[in-house]
Order: sequence, then C-alpha cells, then structure tokens
Amino acid sequence: MDFNYSEEQQMLADSLRRFIVADYSFAKRRAIARSDASLDRSMWATLAEMGVLGLTIPAEFGGFGESAASQLVVQRELGRGIVLEPVIPCAVIATAVLSGFGSEAQKAEWLPAIVTGQRVLTAAWLEPVSRYRTDTAQCTARREGAGWVLDGVKCLVWHGHGADAWIVSARLDGDVALFIVPREAAGVTATPYPSMDGQRGADLRLDSVRLCADALIGGESRAREGLAALEQGLDHGIAAQCAAAAGAMERLIEMTRDYLLTRRQFGQPLAAFQALQHRLADMLVQKECALSMAYVAAKALDEPSLAARRRMVSGAKVIVARAARFVGQQAVQLHGGMGITDELEVSDYFRYLTMTDVLLGDTDTHLERYSAAMAA
Repeated sequence: MDFNYSEEQQMLADSLRRFIVADYSFAKRRAIARSDASLDRSMWATLAEMGVLGLTIPAEFGGFGESAASQLVVQRELGRGIVLEPVIPCAVIATAVLSGFGSEAQKAEWLPAIVTGQRVLTAAWLEPVSRYRTDTAQCTARREGAGWVLDGVKCLVWHGHGADAWIVSARLDGDVALFIVPREAAGVTATPYPSMDGQRGADLRLDSVRLCADALIGGESRAREGLAALEQGLDHGIAAQCAAAAGAMERLIEMTRDYLLTRRQFGQPLAAFQALQHRLADMLVQKECALSMAYVAAKALDEPSLAARRRMVSGAKVIVARAARFVGQQAVQLHGGMGITDELEVSDYFRYLTMTDVLLGDTDTHLERYSAAMAA
C-alpha cells in the first residue's frame, strides 16, 4: 500500500480538516454530546454533502467507489476532531455488509439513501451473554408465511437510537443470518443511553417482530453467509476505528505539546524540561505505531485469505488500543489535574481513546482471534 496521499485524497483530507476547525468546534461537539437528540441531522447532511458517507459505496448507487485507503484518510481526519456522528457504524460497517452481501434490491433501497444521509443503518450484533462473539447469537428467526419473525435481545448497539433501521444477527436453522429491521417495526423496543465518550448506544428488545421476506440480507440463497457478512463489516469498522484513533492521538499530542510550550514553571516553559520532552517523544512513537497499524488494517481488507485478514485486523486493533490508552493517559498526566476536567478538550480525547479498546472487540477478544488465525 502506498502511504502517500494521492492528490484527491489530500484535497479530501484538507477539506475535512477545514470543516472540523470551522464548523465542529469544541463547543459544538460538547453541545451535540450533551443534547438529548440521537443524531445531529444537519451535521449528518453536511458529511453527506462532503462525500464522507458514500466514499466506498459503488458509483452505480451514487457513491464514489473508493478503496479502504481513502477510508483511512477520512477516518484519520474525523478522529482528529473526534466527530461523534455514526460514520463508522453506518457508512463503514453497514455499507460493507450491504455492498458485499446484500441483494440487488437491498442495495438499491439502502445504499443511495446512505450516500445522501437520508437514512441511517447500524449493526446490532452484541448480546448480554455473548460478549464479542459473532457466532453465538441467541436471537432467533423463524419463517412465518412469506416472511420472518424475530425474537431476542441486542445490547450496546453503537448509535442504535439514531438509526432508521438495524442489521440484526439472528439464528436461523442453526446458522447466523442477518436481517434489516426497520425502526418502526411492531414489537421493537429501543432503550437509548449515552456512553462515556459522548457517543450514544441503545439496547434492543425484539418481541415477535414480523418482517417481510426481503428483510433477510442476501435472500434465502445466501442466508448461510450471515456470519461472513457480519465479520466483514466489523473488520471494515475496526480498520476505520484504528485510523480514527490514530487521528485522535495525533491531535491530542499537538494539544499537549502546545500546553507544555505555554505553561511555565521555575521561570521557563515545561517543554524545556528534558524528562517531559522524553514523555512527549514516547507519545509520538506510540502514535506512529498506531498509524502504521491502521495502514496494516486497511491493507488487510483486500487480503484474499480470511485467516490473514483476521490476523492483520486483530493485531492492528490490539496495538492501536494499547497506544490509545498510553497516549491518553500521558496527555492527562502532562496537563496535571486539569487534564481530566471538563474545562479542557483533553478529557474528551482521553475518554474517546479509552473507548478504542472496548468498541468492536476488546484486547482479550482480538488476542484470541489473532492466535486462532495464526494457528490456521
């Protein structure tokens, strides 16, 4: 993979950085995080106009058909501004599932609507008893007439309350299948709550939820591919998350450097003390490792070998999560007691980076997955 941005990628990165500086300020982000609204639709529409939501969607459905490398460019900039909108759950994970495994009718219905920002689709796959396992779904699906009936519980649905529909994993005839469940479907109860990093999640309860025949992603001929579709979507999401975390670390290091150059002690700036210079250098090294692994994760998405893809993505996730925790903690310590208070942006970045480990599988989960892929 070429690490240098193309001219188009550089233009996209520059425009996103200008947008975040001008329109996504600290105050704006805080207002969005503390509002009761599940989604800032005006900000979502702006991201759609900039091409963020349709970046990897095929041109035939109104998107740009770009590769994972361009997604890395976008997520790195969004991470610098810790943008709270559901770009990864919708424009990355759900898009990857539909683009790779959806029927033509499902693609035609959902992908153009995602491109324009008219509809939001997120994945509901976690359950209270399954932790991060994708193959242990307890939610059930059964045929009834020409359609389907779903029963079960989903938890920790990333931006689940702001979605117009969910991609729900359920067990069908012993296999994991994926269904598109509209928000307005009878029998669905969504319980929203904020997460510690300012984003929002939801728990879903599905009580005899009746769906039409075409709700099954890929149709009956591809029903057994639900687990592969879900894992592909999640791997795309992890690659995007790694890039976003690298961007957040990059910006947090810049803020910490500026603080050390400004804050004075014993008649000189803190940046003059060699011990603090070394700690800032350690943060920079960890950020560079994380960015390199973000490229590895993006490259993994094109791997023909499933074992190789899993190994590269899980390895990247573990290293990026470790670097995110280190950089976040160091930034708080170098800012002193103020680093964890609401007065500074540092605390927002610290919480955002802390969540890197638990979103889309924690370190233990990905170490286990990495080991299994190596054994394979």
